[in-house]
Amino acid sequence: MVERIRHMLVKEFLQLFRDRHMLRILILPPLLQILVFGYAVTTNVRNATTVVVDLDRTASSRDLLSRFFSSGHFRLVRETADFREAGELMNRGDAGVILHIAHGFEGALRSNRTGDLQVIVDGTDSNTASIVLSYAARITAEYSGGVRLLRMERHPVPFPGPPSVSIASRAWFNENLESRFTFLPGIIAFIVMLVTVMLTSMAVVREREIGTLEQILVTPITPAEYILGKTLPFALVGFGEILLVATVGVLWFDLPFRGSLLLLFISSGLFLSTALGIGLLISTVSRTQQQALLTMFLYFMPAVLLSGFLFPIANMPPAAQGLTYLNPLRYYLVILRGVFLKGVGVRVLWPQMAALLLLGVATLAVATRRFRKTLA
Repeated sequence: MVERIRHMLVKEFLQLFRDRHMLRILILPPLLQILVFGYAVTTNVRNATTVVVDLDRTASSRDLLSRFFSSGHFRLVRETADFREAGELMNRGDAGVILHIAHGFEGALRSNRTGDLQVIVDGTDSNTASIVLSYAARITAEYSGGVRLLRMERHPVPFPGPPSVSIASRAWFNENLESRFTFLPGIIAFIVMLVTVMLTSMAVVREREIGTLEQILVTPITPAEYILGKTLPFALVGFGEILLVATVGVLWFDLPFRGSLLLLFISSGLFLSTALGIGLLISTVSRTQQQALLTMFLYFMPAVLLSGFLFPIANMPPAAQGLTYLNPLRYYLVILRGVFLKGVGVRVLWPQMAALLLLGVATLAVATRRFRKTLA
């Protein structure tokens, strides 16, 4: 049995390495995806196009505006005294933010009154608008705190002021709230699932399509040995993809890795067993490689949407939340973020690992049984 499986492994690897186009697919797309997600796909807002309508034109208003443009989140595209011109720039899409300071801003601050800053954002992109408003609120709060401190230094009071509440916020595990650190562990899961499911389903269908499957079955190899010989090479390819993407993420994008490498490989093996079972199951319902490819994407896109990567699972309807429990990506994403960002171990991640183990055993059992029936 071991000898027959060894020959199957040699055959699969020879067939894989002989196909130069397939090798390029295994290496270049994962690198391209992690570069795109690392650089382009981010929820952080940089250089938001901004128009300034400063009608006060005092040292105080210029000081406040300089804080906005030195933060890196806002970029000045026009300064005007005509509010209608600023509105027209936003209507044309040439500006996404308007900072409006009315007359009397500095006078209000000097007379111990509140100075008003109006921030107008383009709400057609609601996510970007909410992030820009949070940046503006933080910058304004820091400026306001500086004004209060300066006022107290100039006019000290002999008695304490009214009691106040101060907020000290701190983000754990992703201190600077870099969105790329949230996305990159998910890319590992998506690439591994995409590659292993696609290769497993299409490799078996290709054997059937070109007629070599029948030739293999007349040899002494059993269906179980054939399945094992088909899936093991792609499991090794999956581990290679994990190492490739994780190495680029850690070395190029400074993605923190705080957990155990052994735990990462063990949990990845559990996830790969599910992905290989799904690919094997797809091969039993497909007669051509085109059918296998379409079926794979028919499964892959809902799995991504229901993984919690793009949208929080808690915000989904109850029926959709129930479906996520059958999605291996849900559990693997929790494990990856826990290993990379939090540095937690088995004591915390064992429920997700147990779920992947159950899904892997069930998927492989159903796929193997159905595959044997198709061979018969």
